[in-house]
Amino acid sequence: MSDFEHSHVFLAPDHERSERKTRAVIGLCGVMMIAEIIGGVIFGSIALVADGLHMSTHAGALLLAALAYRYSRRHARDPRFTFGTGKLGDLAGFTSAIVLAMIAILIGYEAVARILHPVAIHFAEAIPIACLGLTVNLTSAWLLSGRGHDHHHGHGHVDDGHAHQEVHAISSPGGRWLLTIDEEGAAPPHFRLQSGAAGRLRIDQAEIETVRADGSRQLFSLAREGGFLKSRDAIPEPHEFTALVRLGGHPPQQVRFEEDHHGHSRAHRDNNMQAAIIHVAADAAVSILVIVGLVLARVFGWLWMDPLAGIIGALVIASWSYGLIRDTTAILLDMNPDTTLADKLRSTVEGQGDRLTDLHLWRVGPGHLAAIIGIATQRHDIDYYRRELSRFKILSHITLEVSSGRSKPELEPTP
Repeated sequence: MSDFEHSHVFLAPDHERSERKTRAVIGLCGVMMIAEIIGGVIFGSIALVADGLHMSTHAGALLLAALAYRYSRRHARDPRFTFGTGKLGDLAGFTSAIVLAMIAILIGYEAVARILHPVAIHFAEAIPIACLGLTVNLTSAWLLSGRGHDHHHGHGHVDDGHAHQEVHAISSPGGRWLLTIDEEGAAPPHFRLQSGAAGRLRIDQAEIETVRADGSRQLFSLAREGGFLKSRDAIPEPHEFTALVRLGGHPPQQVRFEEDHHGHSRAHRDNNMQAAIIHVAADAAVSILVIVGLVLARVFGWLWMDPLAGIIGALVIASWSYGLIRDTTAILLDMNPDTTLADKLRSTVEGQGDRLTDLHLWRVGPGHLAAIIGIATQRHDIDYYRRELSRFKILSHITLEVSSGRSKPELEPTP
């Protein structure tokens, strides 16, 4: 049974830091809320009291994010959660998105009502309060994201919008060359060698030999295609190997390719933190629009500018809310979070001459994907594919079903 005992903790690496940042913003909003309400009561300012009550809804949304962080952390090893508590943040993000949508509707309704039935605006109070709210929101945004950016390992990589490419610079007497693995759409991956400086390279003198961890080797010849050189043969998955690049009659140059599948935003994004940031960003955007509307209304007498700013703010919030609802719903319904990874898994199996009979891929937490993979083979066993698939670092939980068609399928989860 020890083979089946493995961790189901699928939290983001910076989970506790995100929790601390959220609590800090709650403290800031709580202090401002109390100060505004008390100040409004003492000085008789209804606008100040109203803004303090608005700040309470802001703090409440952030409190939901903090509770989700705390609960998922404390129950991360609770066996009742079959796949851990990593998706609790997505549930909290979905809830926050619904709240944002309701706020957008209320702001839009109030703005339309004020266009139809204008009310007097107390500019002397409204403008300073809007500026104070903007300051608090900008400070909150800085606390949530300014000190907590994820570290992007961008050196040696490029992102063309479709695939995460590892780039290696190679020097030769003919100039400087850039070597990448070209992965565009559904086309099979090939080596791509492109000039990074002036110079010429004879096609028949460029070749690449890959050396994998198990000692297997494969030689790739390159042919000119447009303004670059491309390998004639496709590269089998996974793309983790040492490449010996031979240019002309010169000694081979050694470069290392790693199977570092980032999956980019959706697979790694912390939607709980995303929801918290959207709350403060939406509030900041509305504050800016309100300040502009109030100033124009005061200077030029355009009273309709204030409700117009409210309508624009409501549309902005609704747009952000829709995006968050779309992303969190996809995770909560276990939609495939990364079609590129699914294609790579298929290529890994079929590149070995076997057949992929079943594939389920879903997200169990920020930066953690789970997979159920069925393989029909007569040449490899389950241990072979456990080693092959373990190179996809983002797969935190894999269940393999390997069948030969002659015996009962082998079924085993791998950590």
